[in-house]
Amino acid sequence: MYAIIVSGGKQYKVSEGDVVRVEKLNAEVGAEVEFNALLVADGDAVKVGEEAASAKVTAKVEAQDKFKKIIVFKYKAKKNERKKQGHRQPFTAVKIEKITV
Repeated sequence: MYAIIVSGGKQYKVSEGDVVRVEKLNAEVGAEVEFNALLVADGDAVKVGEEAASAKVTAKVEAQDKFKKIIVFKYKAKKNERKKQGHRQPFTAVKIEKITV
């Protein structure tokens, strides 16, 4: 069984027991969070749209952390203009506990 959930404007395919890194959520470590499902598939039975609107995906917050640093380097050729920045995107790691239809 798997489900497609939405969090932070992105869609994730999740199954029970998966650990997913989603956009930062305002929740403490150990807290329970719920996601709405866009699609729920169980074997051959697939529920989409209004059928899947009643489905809930419950997850437990495992960690609040930041991704690895990426380097953003901007420059203009022949102008001696350079700008180097680093960025670490915050995320929330959640473990999918249960998918209820």
